[in-house]
Amino acid sequence: QVQLVESGGGLVQAGGSLRLSCAASGDIFNINTMGWYRQAPGKQRELVAVITRGGSTNYADSVKGRFTISRDNAKNTVYLQMNSLNPEDTAVYYCNALVRISIYWGQGTQVTVSS
Repeated sequence: QVQLVESGGGLVQAGGSLRLSCAASGDIFNINTMGWYRQAPGKQRELVAVITRGGSTNYADSVKGRFTISRDNAKNTVYLQMNSLNPEDTAVYYCNALVRISIYWGQGTQVTVSS
């Protein structure tokens, strides 16, 4: 059992940047892959980026070169640095974690990009 709490969302102008954080607590020793997903109104939740415990990363094509996922295992925290934001990035961003054979989700944080 793991609890995930996202923070760092907000309203930004197109071209701006935000840094999202996701702090994990609970069964932190068994956290494996962590990731960020997002969901815009009326759309399916989609993968943004994932990172393994060892630091290997993968990104959705739509965010490659703009977003960077990172992880601080000592702090049990995963980050998403988002640069060159555009209105298409507007969504609720969710942190998730693979813990043993279970997947846990945070409550989400709203990111709104104005044009």
